[in-house]
Amino acid sequence: MTKLIKRASAEARAFRHNRDDAHASRQKLHRKNRHASSIEDYPEDAPQIEALRKPRFAPVTFSEESGVRYLHFGTEWVQGAMRLRKPDHLELEYAQQMMAWLLFLETPARIVQLGLGSAALTKFAHRFLKRAKVEAIELNPAVVVAARTMFELPPDDARLSVHEADAWDFVNDRANHGTIGVMQIDVYDATARGPVLDSVAFYRAVRACLTHAGIATINLFGDHPSFVRNMKRLNEAFDSRVVALPEVHEGNRIAIAFSGPPLQVPFAMLQQRAKLIEKTLGLPARQWLKGLQASTGQNGAAFTI
Repeated sequence: MTKLIKRASAEARAFRHNRDDAHASRQKLHRKNRHASSIEDYPEDAPQIEALRKPRFAPVTFSEESGVRYLHFGTEWVQGAMRLRKPDHLELEYAQQMMAWLLFLETPARIVQLGLGSAALTKFAHRFLKRAKVEAIELNPAVVVAARTMFELPPDDARLSVHEADAWDFVNDRANHGTIGVMQIDVYDATARGPVLDSVAFYRAVRACLTHAGIATINLFGDHPSFVRNMKRLNEAFDSRVVALPEVHEGNRIAIAFSGPPLQVPFAMLQQRAKLIEKTLGLPARQWLKGLQASTGQNGAAFTI
């Protein structure tokens, strides 16, 4: 991986206002001190300057190579990417596969991304899926700053909103239950060795958020023990209606979890759908279909889940 970009990190930008506020308070107190002759001159309720708290998140850093900008959390692990000449397109193959729900659903009214990263999926859905309201849930404010300043995420509008919130709290908020057509889950920390939220309770809450025929796509690591654990828990939460696409670069595997009634879709229909996706959105949908067949062993007339 190339050297990190030599500039202020997004984390520094996100927390800079805290330092500025503290500095202003110190300056104000210093000016007051100049007019005080003794300790008795200070009021008892004089403001106390608290030490700045260290951020509890890993640093947000960047690198660039061959016209692609990468997001990192202070390590070599890539947390997102953007081709500078095509900022709204999906550069990484696993991010493209996160859109595999398009084989089965029309654009829903509400699409939610858990874990903003470089905002690739959020930008893509906002730009190309015009009928959807697109939301992203991100706990780290520095990641939001990075997405806005380094990865060209547009400001919130009538169809786009980014919330600084915990994904666990979001999926357990009953106001969200039964309201989301598609949920795309990519919640990793700096080590990037497995999702930070992967319990059966979490996945059940994800399912509760989906509409009757909603779909969730989840970014997993196929070559790590967390993959088996996550697939087991997803299957428990979604009544064994989960498939995983074949592994792509760096070990990523995308799981697709189905809510709602059982599906039986002719492969010929899925093939037509895949061609339409490729033509209109430029995504390798026929490869997804081949991946579904390879991973499930279903080679008959219809795909069943």
